[in-house]
Amino acid sequence: MRLKEVEFTKLKYIYFRIFAAEFKGLGNLKTFEELGVSEEILRAIKELGYESPMPVQEEVIPYLLGNGNDVVALAQTGTGKTAAFGLPLLQKVRVENNVPQALILCPTRELCLQIAGDLNDYSKYIHHLRVQPVYGGSSIESQIRSLKRGVHIIVATPGRLIDLMERGAVSLTTIENVVMDEADEMLNMGFTDSINTILADVPQERNTLLFSATMSPEIARISKNYLHQAKEIVIGTKNEGSKNVNHLYYLVHAKDKYLALKRIADYNPKIYAIIFCRTRIETQEIADKLIQDGYNADSLHGELSQQQRDLTMQKFRQRRIQLLVATDVAARGLDVDDLTHVINYGLPDDTESYTHRSGRTGRAGKTGTSIAIIHVREKGKMREIERIIGKKFAKATIPTGQEICEKQLYKSIDDIERIEINEEEITAFLPEVFRKLEWLDKEELIKRILSRELSRFINYYSRMPDIEMPLEKQAGKADSGGDKRHKKGRMAEEGYTRLFINMGKTDNFYAAQIIDLVNRNVQGKPQIGRIDLMKNFSFFEVAEEDAATVIKALNKVKVAGRKVVVEKTDEEKGERKKIDSSKDSGRKRKSEQQKKPRKGMDFSDEDPFQTFSKKSKKEKVSKKPSREERGYTTPRGPKRKDDWKQFFQHNDTTFKGPEPDFEEEGWARRIPKKK
Repeated sequence: MRLKEVEFTKLKYIYFRIFAAEFKGLGNLKTFEELGVSEEILRAIKELGYESPMPVQEEVIPYLLGNGNDVVALAQTGTGKTAAFGLPLLQKVRVENNVPQALILCPTRELCLQIAGDLNDYSKYIHHLRVQPVYGGSSIESQIRSLKRGVHIIVATPGRLIDLMERGAVSLTTIENVVMDEADEMLNMGFTDSINTILADVPQERNTLLFSATMSPEIARISKNYLHQAKEIVIGTKNEGSKNVNHLYYLVHAKDKYLALKRIADYNPKIYAIIFCRTRIETQEIADKLIQDGYNADSLHGELSQQQRDLTMQKFRQRRIQLLVATDVAARGLDVDDLTHVINYGLPDDTESYTHRSGRTGRAGKTGTSIAIIHVREKGKMREIERIIGKKFAKATIPTGQEICEKQLYKSIDDIERIEINEEEITAFLPEVFRKLEWLDKEELIKRILSRELSRFINYYSRMPDIEMPLEKQAGKADSGGDKRHKKGRMAEEGYTRLFINMGKTDNFYAAQIIDLVNRNVQGKPQIGRIDLMKNFSFFEVAEEDAATVIKALNKVKVAGRKVVVEKTDEEKGERKKIDSSKDSGRKRKSEQQKKPRKGMDFSDEDPFQTFSKKSKKEKVSKKPSREERGYTTPRGPKRKDDWKQFFQHNDTTFKGPEPDFEEEGWARRIPKKK
């Protein structure tokens, strides 16, 4: 190990000790010797700076050194878990027996490599002990060759281990100890069937250790099926978040989430954070926007190749990237020290995911901050997370442009103060520099330096309005979930006007069509807020200053030959205003004033829209044109019941039977043919 890495590991363990002191007094801490750790391992870990065991190590190490002792350990990341299971595993290995004796399963390649590296450091003075990591994304042939040479401990991801088992390249019949690290993560990633297949090939007489940050029903089921009388060791409280993490939330309108993210990053100049998004598309979009706006950012998601993932993680660990935008799946198993912040651009659906996210910071005794950028409809989800992790989110205010510029100013001054001057390197250039700048006094020079350092922030925030935060009252209404069923409609968000449009789902008119209609017909592409789609009509919100322009422009438009009607909704109820029906030409209705009265109806003078009376039969007949007026010259003869016989008067046909009664119902009914 290089000297710098040794020094860093020592420093890291000092923080471990500080963290351990929160649980017990330092005078009461046991030593690794008292836990039964062997001399070879003690020598290696002392060189790494390990002096006193962490709480999880105190509990797990002596128990695992025995036989037939299964353990379920619940502990957050950054609490010393690798040493807790790694030291007893190494000590129980019989080096002379060149077969796999221990198996460690973990969810990701990064965690796999990290565990294997730590075990190699701990076993520095155990000669000929071999640890082999096997994982996807690298050559399986080279891993097969290493396994054939003989290994004692296999650290594997489930998918690659299944491949090796199917090829007959590895046998698990000699395994005596199985460790499942980040077990809840593996189950969330869909490795349940793979774990079942692997454990079915491992002998029943084994020690099994299951490490998890949360106790989910799936973990309990795995424990019941594969562990025998397992001891449960809980460091802290079940499903609780890390004690060293502060939980903050910023409540913003949905349209302002990205602007809020930028302000949070600018307000923390030394930020070193992972930004969690819900989808791959959103992850890539946010990363692209940040890079475009001048931030040191990159993305990490499932569509990247293994080589791209490795390169991104290398740059992030070297701090050449300040902001890593990632999905939950891609970030699982990442081990990055000294993260200052974890930012939830969108809250996850399950609390376990939030616990893992926030556990990335505040590790090794340090304090970290977990930030949630939420809109009003996510407050209910946040309250549920608070209830389960047993911690309250503190409300934070979006920093103003003035506050951000002040923070950046102090950071620039601090950087200037900390610059180490190497006089030998710059002495040759000083005379010319002094000559060029001699016309500037000290104050003018300082002004110019700071203007140069802060120009980006001053120029940007001088023309950007501060972000308006929704009122808590509005958020409470959104939390209730009753908005959709509220008979009085929905109110527009602050700064927006709610509009009615006479197009709905039956017209195949959805959100995309509304946005396209506005963008095509209104100059400047106004900001569109919430859209509510109904069966025969819809509501949408636009910025207050654009409302009049949108109404005027869209009321001139026709869609598929039908006139578009756009109106403001009632400001108190959020519903369409009651207006003259003559304006609603969308359904081809005519106004009541234009309608002709129906035949036989007489509208009274008192209420021409509602009251009417039937006319008498005489009045109806008197209005009918006479026979002469209709063009007849001869009077009409009398009606005769037997007029039908005239058609047979020149025929000698004799009718048989009684004359039919043509008024009888069904007299001419057709008799169906017999089949």
